[in-house]
Amino acid sequence: VKWYRLAAEQKNSEARWRLGSCYYFGTGIREDKQEAVKWYRLAAEQGNAKAQWRLGACYYFGTGIREDKQEAVKWFRLAAEQKNAEAQYSLGRCYYFGTGIREDKQEAVKWFRLAAEQEDAEAQWMLGDCYFFGHGVGKNKREAVNWYFLSAKKGNAEAQRRLGACFYFGHGVAKNRQEAIRWYRLAAEQGNSVAISMLKKLGVM
Repeated sequence: VKWYRLAAEQKNSEARWRLGSCYYFGTGIREDKQEAVKWYRLAAEQGNAKAQWRLGACYYFGTGIREDKQEAVKWFRLAAEQKNAEAQYSLGRCYYFGTGIREDKQEAVKWFRLAAEQEDAEAQWMLGDCYFFGHGVGKNKREAVNWYFLSAKKGNAEAQRRLGACFYFGHGVAKNRQEAIRWYRLAAEQGNSVAISMLKKLGVM
């Protein structure tokens, strides 16, 4: 924190973002969300993509600052356009649910895909959902399974649960009870309630 502060006071944007995170998480210093926002903003205004994403998240959840979904979208977009995967996913969610911006499933798919191609597990799961349900893109359950699998391998519980369902019901993949149980179990171990219910229904829990 001491060295980040010295660099941050010399307007180093990376140090400002990192100092903000120290305040945000209470790492090496007392947690102070408002002070975190201050440093995130200084770095974000210098064009630091990670800081822009973090500042957007603070506005989105009303952490250390009053909640403002439209302002969140603004900062998510600035970071997303700099190829920040977390921001691309966050912006995609805003478009998907119409949060702080007009709902636009096709635009959501665009941002989910950009983040998913950068290995963002949550974006891979959401892109899988878009293909599964035909939201903003043509319905394609085989393509959905591909994205669920990539996300599930990284440990995303919801993707694991959905992949289990695909194997159980034969959506986009051949039915395979053992594979279904395997993925349901992985999701259940993370506390996924739907996966737990399915394992009980199958009599293996």
